[in-house]
Amino acid sequence: MNLTTSTAYKTYTEMKSNFRPLKLSGLEPLVITPESNFVNVGERTNVAGSRKFLRLIKEEKLEEALAIARNQVEGGAQIIDINMDDGLVDGKEAMVRFLNLIVSEPDISRVPIMIDSSKWEIIEAGLQVVQGKCVVNSISLKEGEEEFLNHAKKIKRYGAAVIVMAFDEVGQADNYERRIEIAQRSYNLLVHKVNFPPEDIIFDLNIFPVATGMDEHRKNAIDFIEATKWVKENLPYVSVSGGVSNISFSFRGNNAVREAMHSVFLYHAIQAGMNIGIVNPTMLQVYDDIPKDLLAHVEDVMLDRREDATERLLEFAETVKHNKSEKNKVDLSWREEALQDRITRALVKGIDTYIVEDVEEARQNSEKPIQVIEGHLMTGMNVVGDFFGSGKMFLPQVVKSARVMKKAVAYLLPYIEEEKLKNPASKEEKSGAGKILMATVKGDVHDIGKNIVSVVLACNNYEIIDLGVMVPPEKIIAQAKAQQVDIIGLSGLITPSLDEMVFLAKEMQRQDFEVPLLIGGATTSKAHTAVKIDAEYQHAVVHVNDASRAVTLVGNLLQKETATQYKTDLKLNYAEFREKFLSRTKEKEYLSIVEARKNKFQIDWKEEDIVRPNQLGVQLIEDFDLEKLKTFIDWTPFFRSWDLHGKFPDILEDEVVGQQATSLFADAKKMLTEIIQQKQLKAKAVFGLFPANTVDDDDISVKDPENSVEIIRFRTLRQQLKKYKGKPNFALADFIASQDTQLQDYIGCFCVTTGFGTQELATAFEKNLDDYNSIMIKALADRLAEAFAEYLHWQVRTKDWGYARDENLSNAELIKESYKGIRPAPGYPACPDHLEKLSIWKLLKVEENIGVKLTESLAMWPAASVSGYYFAHPEARYFGLGKIKPDQLEDFANRTGITYEKAEKWLSPNLA
Repeated sequence: MNLTTSTAYKTYTEMKSNFRPLKLSGLEPLVITPESNFVNVGERTNVAGSRKFLRLIKEEKLEEALAIARNQVEGGAQIIDINMDDGLVDGKEAMVRFLNLIVSEPDISRVPIMIDSSKWEIIEAGLQVVQGKCVVNSISLKEGEEEFLNHAKKIKRYGAAVIVMAFDEVGQADNYERRIEIAQRSYNLLVHKVNFPPEDIIFDLNIFPVATGMDEHRKNAIDFIEATKWVKENLPYVSVSGGVSNISFSFRGNNAVREAMHSVFLYHAIQAGMNIGIVNPTMLQVYDDIPKDLLAHVEDVMLDRREDATERLLEFAETVKHNKSEKNKVDLSWREEALQDRITRALVKGIDTYIVEDVEEARQNSEKPIQVIEGHLMTGMNVVGDFFGSGKMFLPQVVKSARVMKKAVAYLLPYIEEEKLKNPASKEEKSGAGKILMATVKGDVHDIGKNIVSVVLACNNYEIIDLGVMVPPEKIIAQAKAQQVDIIGLSGLITPSLDEMVFLAKEMQRQDFEVPLLIGGATTSKAHTAVKIDAEYQHAVVHVNDASRAVTLVGNLLQKETATQYKTDLKLNYAEFREKFLSRTKEKEYLSIVEARKNKFQIDWKEEDIVRPNQLGVQLIEDFDLEKLKTFIDWTPFFRSWDLHGKFPDILEDEVVGQQATSLFADAKKMLTEIIQQKQLKAKAVFGLFPANTVDDDDISVKDPENSVEIIRFRTLRQQLKKYKGKPNFALADFIASQDTQLQDYIGCFCVTTGFGTQELATAFEKNLDDYNSIMIKALADRLAEAFAEYLHWQVRTKDWGYARDENLSNAELIKESYKGIRPAPGYPACPDHLEKLSIWKLLKVEENIGVKLTESLAMWPAASVSGYYFAHPEARYFGLGKIKPDQLEDFANRTGITYEKAEKWLSPNLA
């Protein structure tokens, strides 16, 4: 069959007008029509395809497993495939648990789920808890028609779409004829016997490797492509999918060839009608960019055009390497372009060398200096905004553009003021798209995310009023009124900040505000925004989970023609989300705190598992050498803070963001060198190791090393969600030997900081209109603080405590937490109670020893600080507390001697 357009294919094209689309959904709909682009399915949440994901599931590190799902969605996956089929994993329990966790993560659950398993019991368990309209992967005729029909009926009842494998009682379809035979038979059974909607059927026609050297594999690609055409032409409304990486299996290790093979295969398969597939976007080349000689060799193999195609490609592959782009050479030819083009290029490229010169030329050619801002500069910034919105520019580039813009505006301001003096009647004001107030709420000191969003909005002609950090609600209210702002944006990182946002929303409602409220920050979510904040304010409230969405959201809120309808739709969406969220929470079963304690994690305590620290008591590090921390830095979160998503160092080679990531990394390393050489930041630490035992189930009694008298008690919280049989309800106290064992155990705690000097440097950069380096210094200080915490933990494990003397781990293994023991921190999933910081501060005399303070909301200042505990037992592990019931909250209040209301304030996000 010829791959050019056939008469039958024209008929298929003509029937698009009455096409019945495949409709899927997470929190957001995904409608797949003939006009849709190829739909990419994220493949990394599959225990069979990702060793890292498998390890995280086995070790119950579910927060990290969720991060993999989140990275897939952020990386462009429109559906995420979840598979728990492994001999050492309880697949049914793992599937249900992971899907339930995804439900509470709106940035993940916004896309549809593909429930992937070879076991029907796992598929059905997933169908019972998944939200929206999902895809089942998969069913087939392998076990005969009766079971096929039975499963299909159940899938239809659950309202899901289904992938049908080209597999029957005889075996897998491995040629053209078998593929269409099984597809035809499956379609007839589903549509005519089950009345299954044909648009909900997705055929996986089996993608097998080519160029294996075996003659029977020569037609694997062409058979799939031609079978795809036949299915799309003869089985109305269905979709076709497949695992694309299979096609290049024989070229593992040669990514250049594999990427070309994937792109060539998809180019022809998509033309034939394949519209869904599991493919790693980083393993694709742009079809037109494939070198012509490599393209010819690959297409010879894919389309079976030569007898010796495989041999020729194997030989040619030895010569193929990734083409590395040449280092950018200084090209000043753009300086010969028209004035507007030069200004636009300077803004887009972040080049400030000539901006004053060009702005002066523009001023000379304008009637008034304000016209340069409204004309030349905003024309350039509109291009920046368009590029950022379409994914052609990335956040670090936009921040550099803002630096150029600020330098240009600063140059023009004296001329604008002079113009006002000459003409007092003139109302020379910068015409903006709107005025936005931004603030980090009371008690919170983190502002990197807020600053980035402010820069992005400023680049789109919004006037930003930034009130800074730790801003009390009365100041936010007063400034919003005085400045007559169009929108208020609130940011927060720590849990108590959530309550501050709720309070502000109530106050805005009481004072009859109507301006929209933007909510952002690491601990915020659509769930909290919808359930807690939106319910308190009758006007628009919207959660902003990344800078790239801020411009669109703000534009929709302020667009005069459509804002009213958008706000109405927004309120309805959040109300519906709130109702569903609350109903899901009510459906979950929880144990009483008494029952949860009976189901605690049991350790068979042995004296040989407990190591007495080499040095007990408090130790102080006053001026640590930052050079020692370089090898301990985890760079992946650094790129994430700049909205560049990918794992370091792979992100530097990423096809989409690699070039920008490399440039950002170079700037970071340069600044890091200056920080270390010039000692611009000061690193301090205090830590202590103490005798300890668990008492009263959930408390840890810490004792004086000299006389064994209790000096402090750490109060831990216990999971209350009802677990499957054999699964415990964890509390951190479970990892310390109980007093009843008669064994003396130990615990540690610490605080490190690399933040002294950060604010001064950031302020200096801001005064120089340099947001890029202001954000950079804060991001690097945060990375150094985390590196210091990692370094100190290593020192404690191998020397001061010495329970892992022989440890020899790489930095990658440290990042993966492959070491023995844990260092959980108050305010994080295992111990979300920030009040425990007060106990650490009292025990270690943190403020007196190293100067790190706690704000009224218990945020650490300087912000680049890390604190937490040390647990040494080999079975100690990280976990998430999840929701707790009021009975534990009351118990916690009694144990700590505080009021129920105060306990509720600190733990309200965890209250079921």
